Amino acid sequence: MPEWLVGQAGEIGGVVGKAFLMYLVALLGLRLAHRRTLSQWTTIDFAAAVAIGAILGRTAIASGQSFLIGAVALITILAAHTIVTFARYRPWVAKATDHRVRILVDHGELRTGQLRVCGLTEKDLFAQLRQQGVGSLSELRYVLYETKGELTVVRDRGVGVPDPEIVRAGLRNAAGHRAAG
Repeated sequence: MPEWLVGQAGEIGGVVGKAFLMYLVALLGLRLAHRRTLSQWTTIDFAAAVAIGAILGRTAIASGQSFLIGAVALITILAAHTIVTFARYRPWVAKATDHRVRILVDHGELRTGQLRVCGLTEKDLFAQLRQQGVGSLSELRYVLYETKGELTVVRDRGVGVPDPEIVRAGLRNAAGHRAAG
């Protein structure tokens, strides 16, 4: 058989052993970490996942990479992720790691500049709004693009009706928000 196809066949047992052990270390480390789903990931979660995948893959198949070094690297990434997760309670860390809320629709008015900042087109936004049963922008007080990429649709409840408390909290931290007045 060609070398490129089966070369290093003698290392298969080591690869299986390291891959299995790295899987167990990752499983344990991720089990001890915060419970979050993929849809709730922030940039720090994605960065940690990419690093974890790279470490697992390299440790499993690189002949010069020991299990111990891979496990230490993996645990270091998981520890760093945990530290940054807790540090996000400090406003300056959250500002550096998390996206701010963006207002895509403000009192029925589409904010195309905010769409561009978010990398969204009008078609993207309208598709999401249709899925939520919105027929017209005039029905809306706000559409907020949340820190984790979801849309919050706040329907217009009429003139003089104040925004709900949670909406006001989101607006206070929103990028480019101009207070109505």
